[in-house]
Amino acid sequence: MEISTLDMSRRRARERPDAVAWAAPDRDWTFGAVERLTNRLANALRSLGIGRGDRVAILTKHQPECAMLIQAAQKIGAVCMPVNWRLAPPEVGYIVGDGQAAFLMVDPEFEAVAAALDAPTLRATVATRPGGTLPAWEDWTAGQPDTDPGFAPGPDDIALQLYSSGTTGLPKGVELSHRAMAHSHVNGVSQEWAYDPLVHVNLNVLPAFHIAGAGVALMTHAFGGRSITMPDFDPVTALDAIEREGVTHAFLVPAMIQFMLQVPGVETRNLSSLRMISYGASPISDRVLTEAMRVFRCGFLQVYGLTETCGAVTALRAHDHATTGPKAALLRSAGQPMADVEVRVVRPGTREDCPDDEVGELWIRSPKNMTGYWRKPDATAESFEPGAPGETPWFRTGDAGYWRDGYLFLHDRLKDMIVSGGENIYPAEVENALMQHPAVADGAVIGVPDERWGEAVKAVVVLRPGAQADPASIITWMRERIAHYKCPKSVDVVDAIPRNPSGKILKRVLREPYWAGRDRRIA
Repeated sequence: MEISTLDMSRRRARERPDAVAWAAPDRDWTFGAVERLTNRLANALRSLGIGRGDRVAILTKHQPECAMLIQAAQKIGAVCMPVNWRLAPPEVGYIVGDGQAAFLMVDPEFEAVAAALDAPTLRATVATRPGGTLPAWEDWTAGQPDTDPGFAPGPDDIALQLYSSGTTGLPKGVELSHRAMAHSHVNGVSQEWAYDPLVHVNLNVLPAFHIAGAGVALMTHAFGGRSITMPDFDPVTALDAIEREGVTHAFLVPAMIQFMLQVPGVETRNLSSLRMISYGASPISDRVLTEAMRVFRCGFLQVYGLTETCGAVTALRAHDHATTGPKAALLRSAGQPMADVEVRVVRPGTREDCPDDEVGELWIRSPKNMTGYWRKPDATAESFEPGAPGETPWFRTGDAGYWRDGYLFLHDRLKDMIVSGGENIYPAEVENALMQHPAVADGAVIGVPDERWGEAVKAVVVLRPGAQADPASIITWMRERIAHYKCPKSVDVVDAIPRNPSGKILKRVLREPYWAGRDRRIA
């Protein structure tokens, strides 16, 4: 295995300089052009004094620009931190500040957010594209040499830092090493997809700040495939791209699949180029999955993973996607571990493995596991369980599941995380804002089933004596304070929040009425 996917990308530029690597709605980039542009950007960053271990940030909807900044940073030993563009400005500011970012690249539409940042560590801010007040990065780097700075990353050097919200409500920077990403790319989805760079065309409509979006983008480039990208997902545009570009592979969240199935005339489109659709990041209903298999007529691959594991660690492969017969029950499964991955289901509070059909916490041991949380040694230590002397530690996912006949079934989240449309939402963060509402005396946030998004955020509140507040006004108040996708879609007013004797909210009791009769909790 090569040390890094950066080395693989450098090789593709030598082997296929004139082949298209990235196709966006307004322009294409060849592998050779990407190499030259990322070299100029790397040298521009180096001219600012940015080097090994420094962090650079990007706030963008555009996959190619994000991937190129990631590669440019890697070429001088720096680390890119893609920031979720859906966050509220204070949340963006927290991440840029926590990462001590020395450089920031933003889309023109986010220039106002950048201008409002209190970020003394920033040395320069540029735009991904022309049209704003900031210089576009390609103009900003035009005078730089297009020679490779030549940094050779070690396997333990950090390659990428993505932010994953924590149960405390504050995001944590997940540090992913070159070793972890190389194992993830070579022995992950790429292996399941059987990459052939001469024919492989990948539709990537996932956000660049998401492990699936960034991971698949870098993986496709490293293997020499062509990526079809768009800044915003639109089901009609996505279907058009499949037909026009001869897309062979796509990674989609279930909500995207559902939206594409709802497009009038989808069944008459020529989608014959498709070989495989991978899906994950949120629950999918049996109805949507069965309909998708019928309409798209290609292989399907379900994956389960986390940011902390470089993405996918288990897979329900195409041959296990059966709608009838004994295998039909496997559609509810997360499949089996991928190469280089060990998975345990451990009885909570012990180190004992659970037998089949007993729910426990998922522990993962793999070269794909994160190095740790940036500048949070205590959180890092709490997330790993030591193995035997000399063994690699196990990552404690906080997710619950069970084994059945060699297949993993996901049951619930020990950490109460909500996944809505592929976005991870932690109730504690939303509850922190909810409890600041002047009419709310007590409150809790849970995930409830949603046919479109997999899960939706629901707030359950107790009002202060004499106070009045209707659900719509509470939702409006919340939307002014945190990112819209984190805000409750509904609010129930109750007399009391169920708690145990120590005062901890009984989230399972709150969720149960909404999930009654459903055994597919997470994906």
